Amino acid sequence: MRKITLILMMIVTFITYAQKKENGKIYSEHPAIKTVESMMQAFVKGDADKVAGFLADDFKQYYGSSSNKDDKGGDKQSFLDDVKFWKDNFNYLSITRSPGAYPDALEYKDGANDDVVWVQTWDHIKGMHNKTGVKLDMPVHRLFIVDKNNKIKTMINYFDRMAYREIGNSFNERTNGVIYNNHEYINTVRKMLHAFENKDYETAYSYYDDKAQFSSNNMAHDAKALTLTQMKEEDKKILEKFEVTSIDVTGYPDYLHYELGDAKVVQSWWNYRFIRKSDKKNIVVPVFYIHNFNDEGKITSELIYYSEKMLE
Repeated sequence: MRKITLILMMIVTFITYAQKKENGKIYSEHPAIKTVESMMQAFVKGDADKVAGFLADDFKQYYGSSSNKDDKGGDKQSFLDDVKFWKDNFNYLSITRSPGAYPDALEYKDGANDDVVWVQTWDHIKGMHNKTGVKLDMPVHRLFIVDKNNKIKTMINYFDRMAYREIGNSFNERTNGVIYNNHEYINTVRKMLHAFENKDYETAYSYYDDKAQFSSNNMAHDAKALTLTQMKEEDKKILEKFEVTSIDVTGYPDYLHYELGDAKVVQSWWNYRFIRKSDKKNIVVPVFYIHNFNDEGKITSELIYYSEKMLE
């Protein structure tokens, strides 16, 4: 039995090693890496002549996630035109290694890639389109093929195209819904706040959806929104220290029915008038509300902006 077990272990070990096949070497430092990164920095500076010196005459660039089966890629001249385009249309451009990442140079030994080096990079691109103000701040993954003369013959790009779509869209004016200064949702916000002002808390909270979420500018940006139950407790803490004498609208509320996402939002501006119970001091706190509504007319979220220091 022991002999059989030993034989089985040897077979498993043999199979495990048999599944591995060396196909070349990977380098973290290599002349091809220097070529690729030097070319990209020349690109950032808008130096088309210097970029051209790093490219092979038969250079091609591709978008790696394209589903176009007939994509012929862009040639050397089109890439040099890109250099000028980026120089003329983007400010504050930078391309740096993504935090914790570094490029690899791969020398394959498969018979098909023996005369070239593949370089893969993980970078971060930042900049601003100078006509539209659209910000670029995103990772970019690229694959390069560098020939035996240390010239780049292929570049394959992988990146999120959403920012570029936004740039294109920003050249055309378009509406995104309708703004109302009178609407039932505005009435709901008024009724909710004045019920609160008059200590009719049950009615005030009835305007919220049971799963409503609450947040404010005083919370940490990654803090979890409060539930309705938690918000009631927060309100109690304030009312223990302050008496609400009046809640007065400033200006007028707006109801925004957005076309994109079908969002239903009421924005409103108020002055909360408090008396601090400890010393009877009158305090006026400006407040800005953003309330989101569902189709049933219930408030699903509340975002409030105010100075927490005024209630110390």
